[in-house]
Amino acid sequence: MYYNSLIETIGNTPLVKLNRLAEGIKGTVLVKVEYFNPGNSMKDRMALKMIEDAEKAGILKPGGTIIEGTSGNTGMGLALVAIAKGYKCIFTLADKQSQEKIDILRAMGAEVIVCPTNVSPEDPRSYYSVAKKLNKDIPNSFYPNQYDNMSNTAAHYETTGPEIWKQTEGKITHYAAGVGTGGSMCGTTKYLKEQNPDVISVGIDTYGSVFKKYKETGIFDENEIYPYMTEGIGEDILPKNVDFSLIDNFIKVTDKDGAIMTRRLAREEGLFVGWSCGSAVHGALEYAKENLKEDDMMVIILPDHGTRYLAKVYNDNWMKDHGFLEARDFATAKDIITRKNGSDKLYTVTKTDKIGQVIRMLNKEGIDQVPVVENNHFVGSISTAKLLEKLIEDPEIREKEVSEVMDNPMPFVAMDNTLDVLSSMINKDNKAVLVRDQAHEVHIITQHDLLMAMSN
Repeated sequence: MYYNSLIETIGNTPLVKLNRLAEGIKGTVLVKVEYFNPGNSMKDRMALKMIEDAEKAGILKPGGTIIEGTSGNTGMGLALVAIAKGYKCIFTLADKQSQEKIDILRAMGAEVIVCPTNVSPEDPRSYYSVAKKLNKDIPNSFYPNQYDNMSNTAAHYETTGPEIWKQTEGKITHYAAGVGTGGSMCGTTKYLKEQNPDVISVGIDTYGSVFKKYKETGIFDENEIYPYMTEGIGEDILPKNVDFSLIDNFIKVTDKDGAIMTRRLAREEGLFVGWSCGSAVHGALEYAKENLKEDDMMVIILPDHGTRYLAKVYNDNWMKDHGFLEARDFATAKDIITRKNGSDKLYTVTKTDKIGQVIRMLNKEGIDQVPVVENNHFVGSISTAKLLEKLIEDPEIREKEVSEVMDNPMPFVAMDNTLDVLSSMINKDNKAVLVRDQAHEVHIITQHDLLMAMSN
């Protein structure tokens, strides 16, 4: 027996039991290892489905160009399909993606355009916007848009769900997956719940993403959004493929916890997988410890292979540089806030406040910098150093508004970021950082706070 092309080998990936990592957990914990797909990720499934559906609809014609914004794995799947079917590919990626992903896509003949991460989706520089513009400008091109293309969900409804049901002989009680575009989470869950409505779905989210709060409150809170490093899960948008009615629970996982679990999967289970796989397993196991019973069976999907992350989570120096693998113990943002014990009241100003008012407030409260807010959003910052510089240039500036002199907003950081990471973020451009606690209260961490923490 032989296959006519590599894309015919997509799907039918194995289920493997977790042993060491699931010790002490009631029930059975299985992982579906998607790196057995030819492109080494589960994205092969929906890449093929999106292209075949576009061909059937007459949207994609022979000799056309596939243009997509991707975190890397979807691009790989699309590149394989393009090679088999004779299409060209252009992919846009955010600059947080690993160099390995970029190199692999170029090796597969694709053109790769790297775009900045820390911009809004509507910004013309974002990888979403660049892909859309290229699709508009290039004749006979197709923009799959994995976020809103429902063929994404359909691919997993038609393949991943039935495979898991068959492989577990219908005994699955819990399904866990990272939520990014939403296709693998919701397509698989939809099928499984149709077979057994009691199947519980657990979505894994990351800090800096909007999903968990939106599920629990119905509020799209832009204050939840801040840069994070984990690739492939979480979003600052609400993709159409994310059907929140199908997701029973969300668990948030930090960059650090996901990265450490990724390495443990390799060392303790022999599973050389990607970063979001570690996040999925960490979050799923946290849920399982409290909720799984003896006869329960949980399946966690592992999206991709570790080769995409050799320079990151599998690199000791990179891990140490980011405070994920410490040479010594460092305090975290959470530790700093806890030690303040409520003494770190956050003072803010608005864009329309007068500079004179701000100067008086800074002097009265004995602080050096303050965030600028508008409609509960952090839109800028202002510091004594900047004010002094402006006052020397123009003594009459006191009557002007904050909006005329404010700097960029202070960046948000995760609660588990360590001192060495925080210190690298506080510089001449960022006078302080902000952190949101579990009660959604915002705290400020300054250079003085770091010095105090280091001296303890």
